[in-house]
Amino acid sequence: MTESNNDCIFCSIVAGTTPADVVFDGGDTLFFRDINPKAPVHAVGIPKVHITSLDVLTGDEHALVGKILHEAADVARDLGVSESGYRVITNVGKDAGQEIEHLHFHVIGGEPLGPLRS
Repeated sequence: MTESNNDCIFCSIVAGTTPADVVFDGGDTLFFRDINPKAPVHAVGIPKVHITSLDVLTGDEHALVGKILHEAADVARDLGVSESGYRVITNVGKDAGQEIEHLHFHVIGGEPLGPLRS
């Protein structure tokens, strides 16, 4: 974990140098609308400290990830998809589709999502 990474778009959102449509600020977490949404509702939740991915978590960071997941449910409720259903996803590594090397969780819903792979 590092406080921030100058080359990371999510760290620049946290720093306020890159604009984002913030839907929830949890103090040490931040949720904002995805700029390339995959569904009508698509928010991204991040820790404000730079953590590369779920794969490198340390024991001290486990509570932060639990907090983000709890907040993801609150964000889904606030965005109106908790009753119809939503998906919370994190991608780890290139083969999984991780494009930004900063731990993040996608909250996706607002339409039938179907299976991840058919």
